[in-house]
Amino acid sequence: MKTMNNDPDMLQEYNFSKGVRGKYSQRYSEGTNVVLIDPDVSEFFPDHDMVNDALRSLITTIKKRQERFTE
Repeated sequence: MKTMNNDPDMLQEYNFSKGVRGKYSQRYSEGTNVVLIDPDVSEFFPDHDMVNDALRSLITTIKKRQERFTE
């Protein structure tokens, strides 16, 4: 595999001829919320749906606990 002269990480085999410039720029400009999950955690939560479900259940637990302590 040959690399490009101006960028050693870019291989000559890469083909961006059908790429669309700025395809996600609008969504990105609205803001992003990226969270990195450690490998040991990702074994139990392999996709974003499982992570969101787990966090939602924690939110419910936290709210119930806060209600008990504020009464």
